[in-house]
Amino acid sequence: MTRHTPSPIPRDSLAGLAAAVPAYLIWGLSPAYWKTLVHVPAFEILMHRMIWSFVFLVPLVIVLKQWKELKEAITNTRTLAILTLTTVIVGGNWFLFIWAINSGHILQTSLGYYINPLVNVLLGMIFLGERLRPLQAVAVGLAAISVTYLTLGYGTFPWVALALAVTFGFYALIRKVAPVGAAAGLTIETLLLSLPAAAYLFYLDMLGKGAFLRVDTRTDLLLMGAALVTALPLLLFTLGARRLPLATMGFLQYLAPSCSFVLAVTVYEESLAIPQILSFVLIWVALLIFSVDSVRFYRNRPVTR
Repeated sequence: MTRHTPSPIPRDSLAGLAAAVPAYLIWGLSPAYWKTLVHVPAFEILMHRMIWSFVFLVPLVIVLKQWKELKEAITNTRTLAILTLTTVIVGGNWFLFIWAINSGHILQTSLGYYINPLVNVLLGMIFLGERLRPLQAVAVGLAAISVTYLTLGYGTFPWVALALAVTFGFYALIRKVAPVGAAAGLTIETLLLSLPAAAYLFYLDMLGKGAFLRVDTRTDLLLMGAALVTALPLLLFTLGARRLPLATMGFLQYLAPSCSFVLAVTVYEESLAIPQILSFVLIWVALLIFSVDSVRFYRNRPVTR
């Protein structure tokens, strides 16, 4: 009788998991970080997030030897125009995310990032001419039913969830056409917002209203640490994406909203009514169908050499 020993996991895959899993965990647990800054207005937090992220990313770009790529992107009018647009979109997404967390809407942020993969598929169909496979159409349909049911059953339209999903979907869609890597691209985006952010924070300081250097040392360190919450998971994600199959990354992306969901219910005790529970169940079923379809598609796709 022949015994079959399982094949060892490739070293590249292990390295990819070691990078990607922490990235999604940081994103998923980040509400706990922003909650510590609940005493600072969301817009002011966003301004600090931009400035300190830029300060953190510049030496990172130099270490990763992407300075030339960054310089080429800045001097290319088309690329700079695209990144200016993505800057506005991601800035709005980050502001809404921070505001939602500190206003007691963590469950909606979780729902938004569960819906996001399905929104990406829909945007691909509308703007890139991609065709929905049958199971993808079923998954998108279930997501639409979930949102409709939540609106009618709970009496509240989940605008935060949909706004987060749609803005991040458009951000990903537009960034596809910008010929610049993740780290260099984010550096330019934070640079573009850092200039008005610095002016705004200076204005607040002149009025004696800014939180930085005015509340306590802990607040100052947390505002500066926003750079790590922003840039570190992105770097880990990039490292993981290079080493893992797309289908694996597709499964792992549900770690982030799952962590946020658990935080919202267990730590911050956000109310979870029956319509919300049923809505999340519909989304989870949709994502299961979507994930199974993705795995089947990538397994059956011919390998090009």
